[in-house]
Amino acid sequence: MSAAPATLPPEPARHDPYASLRLRDFRLLILSVLAYTMGTQVQEVVIGWQLYALTKDPLALGFIGLAEALPFITVALFAGHVADRRNRRTVGLASLGVLVLCSAAFLTFSEVPGLLTPRRVWIVYLVIAASGVARSFLGPVNTGLGAELVPRPLYPNAVAWRSSAWQFAAVAGPALGGLLYGWTSAGAAYGVAGGLVLAALAALAAIRYAGRPAPPPEARESLRESIATGLRFVFGTPVILGALTVDLFAVLFGGAVALLPIFADAILHVGPQGLGALRAAPAVGAVLMSVVLAHRAPMHRAGRAMLWAVAAFGACIIGFGLSRSFLLSLALLAASGMVDQVSVVIRSTLIQVVTPESLLGRVSAVNSIFIGSSNEIGAFESGVAARLLGTVPAVVIGGMLTLAVVAATAWRVPALRRMGRIGEAG
Repeated sequence: MSAAPATLPPEPARHDPYASLRLRDFRLLILSVLAYTMGTQVQEVVIGWQLYALTKDPLALGFIGLAEALPFITVALFAGHVADRRNRRTVGLASLGVLVLCSAAFLTFSEVPGLLTPRRVWIVYLVIAASGVARSFLGPVNTGLGAELVPRPLYPNAVAWRSSAWQFAAVAGPALGGLLYGWTSAGAAYGVAGGLVLAALAALAAIRYAGRPAPPPEARESLRESIATGLRFVFGTPVILGALTVDLFAVLFGGAVALLPIFADAILHVGPQGLGALRAAPAVGAVLMSVVLAHRAPMHRAGRAMLWAVAAFGACIIGFGLSRSFLLSLALLAASGMVDQVSVVIRSTLIQVVTPESLLGRVSAVNSIFIGSSNEIGAFESGVAARLLGTVPAVVIGGMLTLAVVAATAWRVPALRRMGRIGEAG
């Protein structure tokens, strides 16, 4: 009597790296993020170079970050509340409209003779502050829309591609800004930046999105209660709080990017074209890593991977501060972008998977305060540290502090250290 044939286990479903990109409206969101980010990156390169050329003061570069971070932080929680209560596409369109006006203002500063002088740089900071307010709304809007336009099982894939689009724009934007400023004029660069933001507005407007149904009157919270609910969720979820904290201090202390005009001018001697390459290098590494992450299945030990990635970021920043070779500096900045992208994708996926959809705007706003504003505050901290300690010591000490933060987080937040696949117990 012959034995019954063994039953073969079902083959696991193949990972489709392009699953989220097959959705029309998500592709439009990606295009909007790509164009808006590229336009703002072009502006940032030109603004930084113009102000440093005008003042020769590293603190002027630090104030660029501070001028955007303070209004950003001030309205971020309200922006998250609005993103959870209003039509997210409409809020995004209004925010992009403000950024178009900011681009027009920067173009005016560069084209009107005598308008921009060392005594009048405060005008630039005012426009930067307005762009910070607009950006505080775009973060929660894009996160919320990204979750609504994509089925939940595709969240990790969607986060990887959305982050890849952002990072690609961060590659092309600085390089384009440096080339336009170096070979044409500041006015041409600002004009291209404004056109890119307009393209982002058009892509967002083309998304077929009716909005979520409004909650019944008895379920509506006041502004204060709504913000408090989002904060309670973040501070009551250790893995999210730990992930936000470690990235906050890594970006805060590792803010070498704010000092790149000084490295390009006084240390590496590569001019505005070299500045564009230095600004783009971290994003080149991040794009490469984003593509790798999109083509692979979710990580089995996401918590450890995130901590090791942030530690490697700190080591790259230390190496960059000590480098006197342009090529080595580019390589170290690219490597920092690669490992930073691992952390970004893990944190962003964690927030989308763990957070209820109705809270995504508010939790994303808290994430923006922790991470988005820390870029600008980190820029200010780097400017102050460079003024007090010197440019190179400021960068090296910042990298060392990043390593200390990783060690402290691994010790104090064991839930993050033990986290396996995102959404599963560690």
